[in-house]
Amino acid sequence: MALETGHDLLTELRFMELALEQARFALENLEVPVGCVIVEDGKVIASGSNRTSATRNATRHAEMEAIDTLLEEWQKIGLGQSEVAEKFSRCDLYVTCEPCIMCATALSILGIGKVFYGCSNDKFGGCGSVLSLHESASEKLSRGDLQAKSFKCTGGLMSEEAVALFRNFYEQGNPNAPKPHRPVRMPQSTE
Repeated sequence: MALETGHDLLTELRFMELALEQARFALENLEVPVGCVIVEDGKVIASGSNRTSATRNATRHAEMEAIDTLLEEWQKIGLGQSEVAEKFSRCDLYVTCEPCIMCATALSILGIGKVFYGCSNDKFGGCGSVLSLHESASEKLSRGDLQAKSFKCTGGLMSEEAVALFRNFYEQGNPNAPKPHRPVRMPQSTE
């Protein structure tokens, strides 16, 4: 069985499992359990997990963490803007939850090649649930020097596993929330 992108399903599942590992890491660190990996030529070149609580910065989503890692690496080796854009166009992003509007916008501006995600993001989704920023992005986002690009997006990959991580997070309670609605339980060790 193959996905519409031409990749085989086993390859897609392998990369999504790596994104889920990043989400589990976020959960262990009392962050909202979202994780991602960025793949170029069949190789993971960056990964990220949510760090909004640790950094006290609402923009530190998994995708932004991975993007910043790549931008820093590519800047160090002297890649210019057009070279960075070319590299991003050859990359695929695997993320456990549909990119929010902020992250979908960033991915569009960077010109990411393809995005694969687990579960939908019914409140903030930028790839179809709330807005469809992956489609006709240039019409919606382009202004002056800012040129956004459409990207292919496939959802539902290992969505049950992604949803289970969210359930676990909300059942344990969010110790970083201003006023927890229920008592906070620390995660139990799986060792």
